[in-house]
Amino acid sequence: MTTDRTPLTRTELAGLLTDAAQSVSGILTAEYPTAAGRSYLHPVLGPLAAGPQVVGELNDRLEGFVAAEPRPATPAGLFTLASYASALGWLTESFAELTASVDQICTLVGIPTEPRDPAVAALDGAEQDDAFDFAFSALELVAIRTAAQAAGLTPDDYVEVLSQSLLAAARITDACMEISNGLLEDAAYVLDEATDHVWIGDGPDSLPTLVRSLLARMEAAQ
Repeated sequence: MTTDRTPLTRTELAGLLTDAAQSVSGILTAEYPTAAGRSYLHPVLGPLAAGPQVVGELNDRLEGFVAAEPRPATPAGLFTLASYASALGWLTESFAELTASVDQICTLVGIPTEPRDPAVAALDGAEQDDAFDFAFSALELVAIRTAAQAAGLTPDDYVEVLSQSLLAAARITDACMEISNGLLEDAAYVLDEATDHVWIGDGPDSLPTLVRSLLARMEAAQ
């Protein structure tokens, strides 16, 4: 059952977008305890743990917004709805990609390997120092070998999966920052510039920031 009521004010609409922006940006500061044997997943575990909850919260708020105002008809209301829905869709897609990346990493480290003779493993570790000289300092090499040993991986394999984890973390960071910034820009527009006139016009500038960003991404992918 829906409840008819007076349309939300611009301040309330802007607050809806601002709260969503803060929730999205909060994903990037989320922490999750990481066991030594899974240290290569540390860059992604915080966002991976916090993301689904934020997506669920934003979805609930969107449903509440639509239910409270069944058919947003004001220009500011329609603008807010488009921005919020775009943010939620983008965030959901980004976390699907993050989950797929983490699954791929877990698959890589879970591939069975033949038991290695300790003497051979020690020899390989010494030989791999030369391979890493161009990228890591001596202290970093020691840290890599220690972390790799705790994870049951060779230093080469550890660096590979850690690199994939860092790349996945960078992607979700970029997505969350763009989504959060877009929501804040749209909130400022609703609060300061939206009028009683229809906001949809012939040019792209009449669209919410996130809608324009999504359209640009679609064009770039073609």
